[in-house]
Amino acid sequence: MRPRLLALSGPLKESIIPLPKGDVTIGRDASNGIAVIDPSVSRKHCLVSWHEGRYQVRDLESRNGTVVNGAVVQEHWLRHGDHVSTGDSSFLFLLEDEDTPEPAGRVEFDDSVFTSETKIIHPRDVVYLQPERLSRELTASPQVARNLNALLKISRIVHAIRDLDELRGQLLELIFEVVPANRGAILLADREGQQFNSVFARMRSAGQPALVKVSRTVASQVLEQGIAILASDVASSNQLNKVESLVASQVLSLLCVPLTLFKRVIGCIYLDADSLDQRLREEHLELVAAIAGISAVALENARRLQWLEEENERLTVEITQERSLVGEGTRMKEVYQFLKRVAPTDSTVLIEGESGTGKELAARALHRNSPRANKPFVAINCAAIPETLLESDLFGHERGAFTGAGSQKKGRLEIADGGVVFLDEIGELAPALQVKLLRVLQEREFERVGGTDSIKIDIRLIAATNRKLEQAVREGAFRQDLYYRLAVLKITMPTLRDRRDDIPMLVRHFVQKHAKRCKVKPRPISREALSCLVNYDWPGNVRELENAIERALVLGSSDMILPEDLPESLLERTPPPEMTEAKYHVAIKELKKQLILDAVEQTQGSYAEAARLLGVHPNYLHRLIRNLELKESLKDALRDVSARGLTGLSGGNA
Repeated sequence: MRPRLLALSGPLKESIIPLPKGDVTIGRDASNGIAVIDPSVSRKHCLVSWHEGRYQVRDLESRNGTVVNGAVVQEHWLRHGDHVSTGDSSFLFLLEDEDTPEPAGRVEFDDSVFTSETKIIHPRDVVYLQPERLSRELTASPQVARNLNALLKISRIVHAIRDLDELRGQLLELIFEVVPANRGAILLADREGQQFNSVFARMRSAGQPALVKVSRTVASQVLEQGIAILASDVASSNQLNKVESLVASQVLSLLCVPLTLFKRVIGCIYLDADSLDQRLREEHLELVAAIAGISAVALENARRLQWLEEENERLTVEITQERSLVGEGTRMKEVYQFLKRVAPTDSTVLIEGESGTGKELAARALHRNSPRANKPFVAINCAAIPETLLESDLFGHERGAFTGAGSQKKGRLEIADGGVVFLDEIGELAPALQVKLLRVLQEREFERVGGTDSIKIDIRLIAATNRKLEQAVREGAFRQDLYYRLAVLKITMPTLRDRRDDIPMLVRHFVQKHAKRCKVKPRPISREALSCLVNYDWPGNVRELENAIERALVLGSSDMILPEDLPESLLERTPPPEMTEAKYHVAIKELKKQLILDAVEQTQGSYAEAARLLGVHPNYLHRLIRNLELKESLKDALRDVSARGLTGLSGGNA
């Protein structure tokens, strides 16, 4: 028994990690036994421990949960072949040796030069690719007939394999059946055809991985000129017998043929032999050149498929990270626990919270971790679509239902069948649509606009609002029966000012995200700037913080994010005691305070008149008063004005 984890995805992809007979933690922090530098993984994500001859995985209250074989678990006894996922990283738990993936082997290039002792042919001159010559050779040479049968077999097999490494391994094994080579390599070039960026090597003996030494000069010549090269007597060659790599490997003969696709060389096949009895000869060169001709398409298709799958995985991870909740404070841990318990169910969920707190991110997390994860997630903003269009958008319409309805259209509810419908700003839904939505929740059916046939749907509904729906119900602005249907499970997303301990983590996350998106260098944030961020109240919550970080990255001119790179509203707050504020910002702040005090005194306490006098909007004046903490100072100033007025009045009467 050799217990280990094979990383299938994430930063440690393709790594094999031995497991000790003890405890080992997996998490983002460097102190873990298995450190996974991935924002979707918690600092201490899960524990893998050894108990009485078995391994157990236990979740450590991670924010995204620990998933084994597709199910979220708290504790799970591991068996050979179990898939363990932590965030966007996944591992395969292995005990038995035979399941360890076979490495692809290595290729090492040297700079040996092949000249006149080599045989060079062009693939178009290969007998197997010329029908006229082939018909004559078939009657004259039984060997040609046997080779043709081998080519047909290879063609049938290689075009049925989609995985690139499996295809290259199978192709080399088939070549070894008909060519007396001991080592082989398949080298694929980059899109520009200038260098090899994908190599695969094997030895004849049972597919054993190998270190195959390839002449860089020969490979480059084959790649650039599209010719096939054979060296059938390395030992007697004046140039080749001085090449240390060939001497060390006891290479006696070798060949290299191009892989050509639509007149473009995409790589080459390299073979060498160390047997005196079985040298590589011209007939082998022609046969391998023919094999390359019929397998180039399969290799290129497999490579493109691999690239598409990797790109899809990369984009999926990128989107998931971009749409993931970030934070490890107490309030966010409560959110993660709620999402973990609720995600596997089909219950309707109502997410409340201020704008910018991540309500849609929470809804997407519920979808991503539910049995409906592979089904559609359809988001609808009820406040962004006019009432006259929202009904058709939700339920669809029949042809001729209204002017302009020239064809039948499916609504978003119908499109989301089997998946999740997310209704954002549900509090803005018109009363008439509230009635229709109530029926959908009760019956899971509806009719298109202008239609009479009922359409059954299987959806999970998640709604979100920044309004207090209970108060809206009391005021008669929202149906009570619909509210109770929506609030089967309810959660309130915490504001950013209630989770200030998450701000440093959010800042790091947004710096990495927007540095990549805006094509700028990620920059650390200064202690003073971070103090400004933590000290601010964030009325726009996480969305406002994200905008502030993007602004600082784009407009900042130093190697760090400094206070002056942040929006002005953040600098208007009184700094924390540990922060030394720049004289410039102090002077600007004091000037603003004095201007506001003078204007309010001059207008005798009328904020609207004071705003007009200053030339700003009243809402902006109120924000300045709040940020500059001027409420008490203004009260004192107005009391002084009132007292001076009373004193002047009594003096006049005297």
